[in-house]
Amino acid sequence: MLKFNFSLRTRDGQTVENIQLYGKDLPDAERKLRQMYRNCEVTQYKIIDPDNKIAQSADIEDVLSLIAKDS
Repeated sequence: MLKFNFSLRTRDGQTVENIQLYGKDLPDAERKLRQMYRNCEVTQYKIIDPDNKIAQSADIEDVLSLIAKDS
């Protein structure tokens, strides 16, 4: 699934930014958005790159080298 970042204007005129939703494609994500914000106007959207992830996990060699250093 892709991740989308939306900015919108509600029917009351308030601006809401940085709403992140997952969807199969843009119409699917926008459908989910409109379930939460009825009659809103989407002012901006962008696809968040799923390949641009921050490495948060270590591989087994990193873990073993940390254990070996502590011993």
